[in-house]
Amino acid sequence: MLDALSDYSRLMRAAAVLARHDVVAPEAIRSRAPWPLKAAGALLRLTPASGSRGRRPAERLAAALERLGPAWIKLGQFLATRPDVIGVEAATDLSRLKDQLAPFPEREARRALETEFGDEAAALFPQLGPAIAAASVAQVHRIRTPEGERAVKILRPGVERMIEVELRAMRRAAGLAEASGHPEAARMEPVQFVETMARSLSREMDLRLEAGAASEFAEIAAIDGFVHAPAVDWARTGRRVLTTEWISGRSLTDAGALAGVDRADLANRITRGFLATALDHGFFHADLHEGNMILADDGRLVLVDFGIMGRIGPPERRFLAEILAGFLKRDYRRVSEVHFEAGYVPQGQSVDDFAQALRSVGEPIFGRAAEEVSMARVLLQLFDITHQFGMHLRPELILLQKTMVQVEGVARTVDPAHNIWQAADPIVSRWTGRQFGPEGLKTLAMNVIRDGAKRLRDAPALLDRLEAIAHAASAPPPPAPKPRSNGPVALLWFGVGVVVAGLSAAALWGWFGR
Repeated sequence: MLDALSDYSRLMRAAAVLARHDVVAPEAIRSRAPWPLKAAGALLRLTPASGSRGRRPAERLAAALERLGPAWIKLGQFLATRPDVIGVEAATDLSRLKDQLAPFPEREARRALETEFGDEAAALFPQLGPAIAAASVAQVHRIRTPEGERAVKILRPGVERMIEVELRAMRRAAGLAEASGHPEAARMEPVQFVETMARSLSREMDLRLEAGAASEFAEIAAIDGFVHAPAVDWARTGRRVLTTEWISGRSLTDAGALAGVDRADLANRITRGFLATALDHGFFHADLHEGNMILADDGRLVLVDFGIMGRIGPPERRFLAEILAGFLKRDYRRVSEVHFEAGYVPQGQSVDDFAQALRSVGEPIFGRAAEEVSMARVLLQLFDITHQFGMHLRPELILLQKTMVQVEGVARTVDPAHNIWQAADPIVSRWTGRQFGPEGLKTLAMNVIRDGAKRLRDAPALLDRLEAIAHAASAPPPPAPKPRSNGPVALLWFGVGVVVAGLSAAALWGWFGR
């Protein structure tokens, strides 16, 4: 009961903040709201939050979520991964969510280090100093160690409990929304959405997992060298503390970071760095905004903050590569066939009709200047068409496509003439050559041989199971058990029922007869 009251009070506060930022619910939902709720919303909008006027709806939503706190900020960041539901423009606005807050005191940071590392904390983290950046979940300090400078990320005190209670309220709201039976709620799948966000947040509350992601990404990124990741200092990393090497450079949010830089080359590195890790290794940084990119003093492009990562398996990587290759070659029928082969479009639809619809997306972008062709607009049209054909994309593909929109936005900021299609061509061609050329055929043959050998090894055990099943089927049935009298047992349960009914009646009489 107390949990329910707490949840509803939190949801009411959230509703009030959203109303003051003029984040208006869809008409279908507003029309069903009771008149007191409509009146309250109208009154709250009479005193709008500062800076909310003249901004797009998703920008106002981002400001409201920043006001509500860590879990709500993460909600906005996850909404940004669903451009198929909220639209590419809204997803782009939400992907720029900033969650900078005032840092918590240095003594609390030192206490967190002592809790994590015990007596070794003073030696491992000498002269911690004030925070240089603070967000809603953690803050970062810069320290000097005998091994060199380090960046130390420390979770905020009590952030786990704060997120836990906010998530509980979100789960309650998601359950109510799904139970309403509204078509838009069904399409959004709010319960599954909140649970996905909760699982991601639980991983972010254990910085050892982020350290593992950073280490894995650093290994695969180093193969091509388009982008890099800071090395993890494992001796100074724990559940609530993550330590990496310090990267000396400037964030791409810094207006002067690009002075004297080859912008076209940097934009290509951003695009190709993302595609190379996604296609070749199925693991990619899924929060690629300017604040997570540092142009190091030695010219390297270093990515930071590995809290949101994406994975795609071989079938999804093949799907992505063939889609990009098909659009580059204007082979819309092949793009259509890939959708059907992957099982993303229901078999009852027409391959030719879908190819025709894809042509309406691809043809307008050819023959135009690079700065006039937006990947975001192409993806928005693609989402609209696939929805019309009953296609339901898997979450990892949606996250991938959302990241592609982010990558294009950052690359175009660096170089307004950047052509994401031309930048992608070498990576896609390389991948398709590996998969379908001699190297790919060799890998396929080895996989077939390996699979056949495994099946041969499993054959004796399979034959034994089949023999056991046949033997069991031919064996005579066991004799039926002798029936036993259930009279005493039935009498006992009848007595228990009478006693329970009598006690219940007495309790009700005492309650209502007061």
